[in-house]
Amino acid sequence: MIVVGLTGGIGSGKSAVTKIFEGLGVKVVDADVASRQPVMKGEPALKKIAEKFGANILTSEGELDRRKLREIIFNDNSAKDWLENLLHPLIHQILIDDLTSASSSYAILVSPLLFETNQKDLCSKTIVIDTSEDRQIDRTSKRDNVEVSQVKSIIDSQLDRKSRNELADIIILNDGSLQELEEKVKKIHKGLEKEINK
Repeated sequence: MIVVGLTGGIGSGKSAVTKIFEGLGVKVVDADVASRQPVMKGEPALKKIAEKFGANILTSEGELDRRKLREIIFNDNSAKDWLENLLHPLIHQILIDDLTSASSSYAILVSPLLFETNQKDLCSKTIVIDTSEDRQIDRTSKRDNVEVSQVKSIIDSQLDRKSRNELADIIILNDGSLQELEEKVKKIHKGLEKEINK
């Protein structure tokens, strides 16, 4: 299976691009969705997390209290390392299983942390959706109804734009209309299919 990694900073347009690819019949696997599976109610990993951090890490419904967990790992690097050692291999396996089940000529792995994690190793090509920081701030603050300062701190915590673009095989500049974005994606899709069917 040929896997194309797709990433971009917050508010760059990852969701819009993946919808276009899906519309073209391409299987899309979302790393964010996969990362939630091992910590769902009843999963063995969630039981281990509760054993490690105490039962109050769970809500009254027995689900993970993400806010409490975030507070713990934000203040304790060893706790963060422990959690990553537990979850990353599980998430990695879910991604592999989802990608190998694809029936399209290639699959898209969409991940905000594609280059920061070993997820890039699953990909034979990478696409970065690029846009200006002003657009990122504008889109995200409107979409998520959050303060500009919060969006800026998320942007600062992500890989910087220049580094991300340098790591990409393909860059989609998302600075126009949805129709223009669709044309760009269709062109890339045609190119990828042509390359695969050589």
